[in-house]
Amino acid sequence: MSQLSLSRLAARGSAPCDLLVIGGGIVGAGVARDAALRGLRILLVEQSDFASGTSSRSSRLLHGGLRYLGQGRLGLVWEASTEKMRLRRLAPHLSEPLPFYFPVWKGDPWPRWMLSAGVLVYGLLCGGRNLGSPASYGRRGMLRQAPGLRPEGLTGGVRYFDALTNDARLAIDTLRSASLAGAEVLNYTSFESAAESRGGWTCRLRDRIGGGEAQIRARVVVNAAGAWAAGFPQSDLRLRLTKGVHLVIDRARLPVEGAVVLSEGPRILFVIPWGERAILGTTDTDYTGDPAAVRTGAADIDYILKVVNRGFPNAALGPEDVISAWAGIRPLIAPRHEAAGAPSDISRAHVIRMPQPGWFDIAGGKLTTYRRMAEQAVDRAGRFLKAGLPRSATARFPLLESAEVRYSGVLPPPVECAVVEHCCRREWVVHLDDLLLRRTSWHYYHARDRNVAELASQWAAGELGWSEDCRRAELERYFRTAEFWPRLESGTNAP
Repeated sequence: MSQLSLSRLAARGSAPCDLLVIGGGIVGAGVARDAALRGLRILLVEQSDFASGTSSRSSRLLHGGLRYLGQGRLGLVWEASTEKMRLRRLAPHLSEPLPFYFPVWKGDPWPRWMLSAGVLVYGLLCGGRNLGSPASYGRRGMLRQAPGLRPEGLTGGVRYFDALTNDARLAIDTLRSASLAGAEVLNYTSFESAAESRGGWTCRLRDRIGGGEAQIRARVVVNAAGAWAAGFPQSDLRLRLTKGVHLVIDRARLPVEGAVVLSEGPRILFVIPWGERAILGTTDTDYTGDPAAVRTGAADIDYILKVVNRGFPNAALGPEDVISAWAGIRPLIAPRHEAAGAPSDISRAHVIRMPQPGWFDIAGGKLTTYRRMAEQAVDRAGRFLKAGLPRSATARFPLLESAEVRYSGVLPPPVECAVVEHCCRREWVVHLDDLLLRRTSWHYYHARDRNVAELASQWAAGELGWSEDCRRAELERYFRTAEFWPRLESGTNAP
């Protein structure tokens, strides 16, 4: 699919696109949709699968960032909170209100009075109307809301509301909406180089499946490549990459009704209910390796389980209880004139810069603020092009959701052939891991059930024309690419 599309684009000759977007994560998807809805000609390229980087490896939350209040970053909290409420209206299928319970023990750096005031301010920054009402609890009240908490030293806690989402589906549905508006999007197509030319940039693209190349002219290039964004010679970004790990366990081991916030000094960790599962995370440590090679380590798992077991001592969780895990990279903007500080102290604010005429870098930010980031980037590009663009329409038009099968919500869909048919026909699936990790999340929910991978590969083979050898190779690739715990060697325990 990628090679044919790239060849077709090359056959157009000299007609340039208005915007070439590098990166098929949530920010690139948002830029493509915003620009297409304003009438611009858009091409988006992603070197791997859509949302295969940070945009499928987050905490799966739409949130304003309660802890940023303690850092005095009111503007950041207001922007994220406003976007959280907007996404609830624009994508209700991907925004499920969720109560968060924040317990306080003696000696914690977050006293209850401070948290009680904080959740009130948090609601006001959502426009005065959050997804639910805040509350403050004494010791007994907190134990009723979150049974199993360690009672020793517990002084009470608070409740506030954010929303659970599906990060990869949010990116895919944004891309589907962009495509419906006229944008052309290609996964497994890498941006190789760019040279300034009259009226814009001449860019060389490569099909990473078939190996073909093409030159595309673009009036503007938007670099939304996330953790890879600083690697282009045209960019002047300085990024600080930090690693975040999440674990998935059976919710029967930790039957929380709402999310629970556990503090570890100035850092916090979430226990998030997810259907029959619970998500635990996250870590926040510096990372200097290849963003494509980030993995969960034993130390990451030990840290998360230590914090959770201290908060819920009767859970007694061990590594054998981990069903699946994911590790992702946060591409944070490195401060230019400040001391390095801890990773959790680095601002989650975003930047949009034009280091060279017609080349725009966009980086930083949060999943929750992607729509606003995209709007600002297209505004800047429009001013550079002197295009007289209309105002952004993304705050008014809901995201496209799937009418064919009921699977586009925050939980994985039932394991059935109709889901695979839809994803393969309409959502750019190329490999089995595209399907199991990002389109359906079946891997994270059913990692211990090898039959799911076997069935999915058979159904996908019928849709994508895989031979039996190809299907077996796709299973091998999936077991090699996906994270399992305990670790699996390539092909080990494969069906």
